[in-house]
Amino acid sequence: MRRMRRFNLAVLAAMTLSTGLSVLSAPPAHAYGGQRPLGIDNCTATACHFDVPPGTYDVRVLLGGETASSTGVTGETRRALLPETAAPAGERVARSFTVNVRTPEGEPTGPDGTPGLDLQLGGSAPALADIRVTPARHARQIFLVGDSTVCDQPGDPYSGWGQQLPQYLRKGMSVANYADSGESTVSYLGNPRLWATVQPQIRRGDLILIQLAHNDKTTDEATYRANLQALVAGVREKGGKPVLVTPIVRRWFNADGTLNNDTALLVNGLGVNHPAVVRSVAAAQDVPLIDLTAKTKALVESLGVEASKALYLYNEKRDNTHTSVHGATVYASLVRDELAAQHLVPQGLVRVG
Repeated sequence: MRRMRRFNLAVLAAMTLSTGLSVLSAPPAHAYGGQRPLGIDNCTATACHFDVPPGTYDVRVLLGGETASSTGVTGETRRALLPETAAPAGERVARSFTVNVRTPEGEPTGPDGTPGLDLQLGGSAPALADIRVTPARHARQIFLVGDSTVCDQPGDPYSGWGQQLPQYLRKGMSVANYADSGESTVSYLGNPRLWATVQPQIRRGDLILIQLAHNDKTTDEATYRANLQALVAGVREKGGKPVLVTPIVRRWFNADGTLNNDTALLVNGLGVNHPAVVRSVAAAQDVPLIDLTAKTKALVESLGVEASKALYLYNEKRDNTHTSVHGATVYASLVRDELAAQHLVPQGLVRVG
């Protein structure tokens, strides 16, 4: 028995030397119920598809080729999973991330999308040397509860900041983006495909980031406050950690170069100051707060009328509410910074570069 084991190890070592990619080689087919290995065989030059059920998966990629390369990875519905990563000519760079696979794969009230896990290779000179996909065993989840400024937008040029957030997280932390276009606190709580679907999935240690305000145009203050409190209580009931997020600003300037106090800063027609209510609930309920209103206001005003257009879809759609891919990426980095600064995510799980 020992002799046979030594023989098998010798064969394995020889195979390792011959491929040079043993760390990232695919697991045996029988490990996945007879399916072919979840590795490079599932990829073309620009994309990979893995027939896996809904769940959370760790992905390890080996990037690089004979010439200098620069590769980024997106997945599912235009979700940014790995920022563009350079590899010198002839060298390989290993990176890992954790991805949430679900149905529907984008907006919760949208189309189902393609079954399984789909990854797309991008960047200025993409090169994938190897890949391995395995079920995640100990991953923590960040659930996103929000509206169109947060969601996984299905079509270019739109992008929500939640769509860009995964690229700032390392293996062991995934993003389950349940933000949905057009939702208010009222509709999010009332739609069975939204809160009633999210809450049962929450596990102890999960983070739930809540940003709802843009569509609460006719919600009175008492109702808005009560709805936020209900979301917080629902998260805590499951052992999760709620985080309240004030809404991103609208790009609506006064003549003096400051943002409009009502339209831009999310005060609705009933006089409800949404960011102020969020801050108040966070303080009263002892909930961590990411003041994205204050941070995006400072950034937009510092850029000014012209330069701030690039953050939104002003040039493409005359849209001062929804962000471009660039703007969503910048705003996601602000959220990343707060997750790290407030120790909501362990330092080792935050990608800073």
